[in-house]
Amino acid sequence: MVDAPAASRPGSISSETAPSERQRLPLVAYVLAVGTFLMLTTEFVVAGILPDIADDLEVPLAQVGSFITIFAVGMIIGAPLMTMLTVRLSQRLTLILALGIFVAGHIWVALASDVDQIVIARFLTGLATGAFWAVSAVVASRAAGPMMGSRAVGIVAAGGSLATVLGVPIGAYVAQLTGWRGTFWALAIGAALVTILVLRYVPRDEPDTAKGTSLIADLAGLLSIRLWLVLLACATTSGGVLAVYSFIAPLLIDGSGVPPTVVPLVLTAFGIGSFIGTLVAGRLGDKHPHAVTITTPAVSTALMAAIFFFSGSAWAMVAVVALLGLFGLSANGVLIHLAVRFSGRAASLGSAFSVAAFNLGTAVITPIAGESLTSPLGLDGPAAIGTVVIALTLIPTTMLALITLRRTRVTPEHRPAGTSS
Repeated sequence: MVDAPAASRPGSISSETAPSERQRLPLVAYVLAVGTFLMLTTEFVVAGILPDIADDLEVPLAQVGSFITIFAVGMIIGAPLMTMLTVRLSQRLTLILALGIFVAGHIWVALASDVDQIVIARFLTGLATGAFWAVSAVVASRAAGPMMGSRAVGIVAAGGSLATVLGVPIGAYVAQLTGWRGTFWALAIGAALVTILVLRYVPRDEPDTAKGTSLIADLAGLLSIRLWLVLLACATTSGGVLAVYSFIAPLLIDGSGVPPTVVPLVLTAFGIGSFIGTLVAGRLGDKHPHAVTITTPAVSTALMAAIFFFSGSAWAMVAVVALLGLFGLSANGVLIHLAVRFSGRAASLGSAFSVAAFNLGTAVITPIAGESLTSPLGLDGPAAIGTVVIALTLIPTTMLALITLRRTRVTPEHRPAGTSS
């Protein structure tokens, strides 16, 4: 199956504009990045205000921790499900509806008086977040055109990376000033403002199925072997890196002797590295996508192994964790862009499945890494699990590169000018 350039697909937003004709990315990419910033902030901000919520609701900490899990489950289900349910709607309208549910969900949490209400609201918010994330990647890619699509998706993904650096600390600070409910009110207001920006800057478009093709024909794009290789890489990438990141505090404090006061700085360094790495990978991914998706897990594997072997050295651990931020998740935007390309007419669903794959990898591998803490490996367990899982990423990404190389040799005329895939 030959993947059509983004601008020639049904429902395309952009024309094929070469970088020489337009050096700047369309503003819509940055608008959508703000949206993903808010949505990743709300996913993880609970960790920073967890004691406040538990005290106010008079429930155990573990029960409040489930607010993060249920949100992730909502994203896993919501990305493909909501995308399928809205396939006959325009992408612009889908983004607006997702933001509307996001706003309503946060108001519900801010007003809720018991845990059950919050769990339901978080699940629905997760559904909306999955849909927004999936569609925003397609919109950004098409708006930028085939020559800058990976860079545009990288900008959107970088908004999520920035959430761990700025969003979560800001959310915790707002909670200190106004109470934990104030954080959710602030996120609701922020999403309402993003809705206005989406109405202003996301171009009107027609749903893909309005172009004279059947839904079944569109879904045929999901049979692409290259798409499923990308999805496998998405799952192992997030699962491997977050196997370590989820338990980084005890690994640093108890395993390496890093002072507790230094841990927030290390996490900040990881977040900054992730933000920079995502931007750089997105820029390189337009011309060399497979080089990025192979090099990134290869370097990450070495860094994860270093965490395992040098866990007793505080300064070595600080340096390696900071570098892991630079490489670990930096190819995510490129992987999402490849999923969009390889899914053909089902671009939104391809993006949705990539979002689900990232979260599924995290949901499956993180508990395994947690269980390894009680194994003979002890505190080295998460690093050992993460090293193996991230190394597995090299299998699908290498296969992708070989398949693409073979296809470009056979049908070089189908390759978009200026790209390597």
